[in-house]
Amino acid sequence: MFQTLVNAFKNKEVRTKILITLGLLLIYRLGCWLPVPGISASWYGDSQQNDTFLGLLSAITGGALQNGAFLAIGISPYINASIIVQLLTIAIPKLEQWSKQGDEGRKKITNVTRYLTLVLAVAQATGIVVSCAQSNGISNAFFGGNTPVWLIGIFVAVMLVAGSMFTMWLGERITDYGVGNGISLLIFVGILASAGQAILSIIMQIPSDATGVKIWELIGFLLMVVFVFAFIVFVDLAERRVPIQYAKQVKGRKMYGGQSTNIPIKVNAAGVLPIIFATAIWTFPQLIMSMFWPNTAFYGWWMRWMGTGTPIYSVVVGLLIFAFSYFYAQIQFNPEEVARNIQQYGGFIPGIRPGKPTADHLSKISKRLTFFGALFLAIIAIVPSVIFALVLENASLINAFSATGMLIVVSVALEFDKQLESLLMMKQYKGFLK
Repeated sequence: MFQTLVNAFKNKEVRTKILITLGLLLIYRLGCWLPVPGISASWYGDSQQNDTFLGLLSAITGGALQNGAFLAIGISPYINASIIVQLLTIAIPKLEQWSKQGDEGRKKITNVTRYLTLVLAVAQATGIVVSCAQSNGISNAFFGGNTPVWLIGIFVAVMLVAGSMFTMWLGERITDYGVGNGISLLIFVGILASAGQAILSIIMQIPSDATGVKIWELIGFLLMVVFVFAFIVFVDLAERRVPIQYAKQVKGRKMYGGQSTNIPIKVNAAGVLPIIFATAIWTFPQLIMSMFWPNTAFYGWWMRWMGTGTPIYSVVVGLLIFAFSYFYAQIQFNPEEVARNIQQYGGFIPGIRPGKPTADHLSKISKRLTFFGALFLAIIAIVPSVIFALVLENASLINAFSATGMLIVVSVALEFDKQLESLLMMKQYKGFLK
């Protein structure tokens, strides 16, 4: 990967794309530190200590929520909107029709995603403002003592929604003029920023620690993180290659076919989506109760027995990860369609008859790989978080190095490397043709 970066900076056009990407990411990080008047800064810290969901959201946005910044809710509404639209594409015939219309259809789906992003951003900003108002976190220091609380709340909500839409716009500009998927890079930078701040906070405590426990805690934590990252990379790159043999065909005086290829089926084809779905569904009631009924007995019971980090939470989330992994595998890989395409182009799997036997064989392979992929996601989602929670006392470190965050960092880094390699390859072919 480092050699790819060196080669990329040697090419002028690719170097320009990288610099544009870095410039837009710098603007995003500046927006994560630009404060929004109207909410007390202490409310953010207190709410994140009591609510793991808000703490995780702050980690993904690079601490923007903790700082009460303009980009506090960041790109999370766009991520949720993209996932919802992707699922609705299977259920709604009109969206499915658009998905098969090429660039024109993708533009229509993109517009639907943008509108849904606006709706989700308004809902999320409203929830944050209502929760803040109930906790006496509204501050009128900037507006004056006579300004109504509801007016300050509207102003804060509008600013948070505007920040979310601006973040979406930055991500699209990175995709158009920079390198790779802009939305993924924004999340990547936010997670790395949160992790860097959390590690720096421990390093600052080392000189005042007479026992020397902090430095060993930091070393052990970093070794554990390296091991988890290596495990994620190993599984993320793992794939089963199904061999395909194409029969020879004589057309006129020429002979076609007779080639051997393979169908790569990834072990973790669903990526991080099953974890996002599972945690979002199970933490949604917790989020609603923390915003509207934070002092009720039922909320206290839920947090004690069903909340984040409890044994019941780990079991339920693990089962939901398995369910969503199989669901996403069925959406992404259709054995009947693949078998039909293989047969149509004169191919076959050695030892397997074309048609339904081929579809059954591919389905069997897909289900086995999905099981191991789901087991991997369940282990990554539960085990490291539990170990970190037992070993570490720093909540920001636990949120920054959550399973979702580590999977996203690895996936985006691998995707960024592939994007650079494809750009360099395209420029080399272009120069060769000239």
